[in-house]
Amino acid sequence: MADLRDEPLVLGIETSCDETGVGIVRGTTLLADAVASSVDEHARFGGVVPEVASRAHLEAMVPTIERALKEAGVSARDLDGIAVTAGPGLAGALLVGVSAAKAYAYALGKPLYGVNHLASHICVDQLEHGPLPEPTMALLVSGGHSSLLLSSDITSDVRPMGATIDDAAGEAFDKIARVLDLGFPGGPVIDRYAREGDPNAISFPRGLTGPRDPAYDFSFSGLKTAVARWIEAKRAAGEEVPVRDVAASFQEAVVDVLTRKAVRACKDEGVDHLMIGGGVAANSRLRALAQERCEAAGIRLRVPRPKLCTDNGAMVAALGAEMVARGRDASAWDLSADSSLPVTEPHVPAPEGAEGHARTHAHAHAHGHDHVHEVSKENLYS
Repeated sequence: MADLRDEPLVLGIETSCDETGVGIVRGTTLLADAVASSVDEHARFGGVVPEVASRAHLEAMVPTIERALKEAGVSARDLDGIAVTAGPGLAGALLVGVSAAKAYAYALGKPLYGVNHLASHICVDQLEHGPLPEPTMALLVSGGHSSLLLSSDITSDVRPMGATIDDAAGEAFDKIARVLDLGFPGGPVIDRYAREGDPNAISFPRGLTGPRDPAYDFSFSGLKTAVARWIEAKRAAGEEVPVRDVAASFQEAVVDVLTRKAVRACKDEGVDHLMIGGGVAANSRLRALAQERCEAAGIRLRVPRPKLCTDNGAMVAALGAEMVARGRDASAWDLSADSSLPVTEPHVPAPEGAEGHARTHAHAHAHGHDHVHEVSKENLYS
């Protein structure tokens, strides 16, 4: 059996939205998962405010990193690499994380890995259920995206099968919760109310499920509008809105479409594993219906525990560790945040001709040198 200490020890930083996440993993073993959330600061606005999120990341970064190192019982100098979400996400929020990762990697002489937020959501399942099967079908569902992805190698090959063409599932949950006066964020509160409601009480539409519709794409805008109008009609008629039944019926419409399309994609591609991730993967009904439909189709379902489904640093560290283990190129020091980084790019390697900039610096530190000719400090915070 391989010595656990031989596996890469990587720190991951996640700042794509409103949570400052710092995780530390050794191989596929989670050592620390520290999170500082600014969700309460956004609640009064009914959604995430980018500038508020960026400032919160700035304040939380160093304390959260120190907390993660203490929790893991390791020194920063023990690390084999530092990974950071380079995109997609909120530009300002991403910049805070990328800048912090550059600073720590440069100061410690460690290789830097800019990784993809969506690919990280897939890779985090390794921390719970072991190495990902290849290929793996992944259904990622959160406030900002709903995607079906097929990955044969999480470090280099992620193929988009389908995505949301308007509102993501998480956005729809937030908007319906707002219409029902249930507060923000909407996902957990609707899940809670739905448990006491009848999912068949109201027949809400299932978007893009017709025979001529795209097989794997999602649309929740029409559902959101239909639910809002149903509630408005009840109120206009002076009738009481059955909040629990509305929540249950709306939730059922969402998870019905998500699971139906995911299982269909697995069958069409001949893939016998389905992984579900992203914040909405914490939804109890989504998990239950996915399990039911996967069992019926002979598909093995993999869903991380709820804490690993929401944005966190552990998922970034998991993908970074996989990059190190598979010998992928480190990122260059002029790594930039890319708010629309495509999922087809699981990580951002150094451009051709610049390979090894980060590694050269790490090598210099390892051999007692305090200078690196290839590194331009002017690019450190670009």
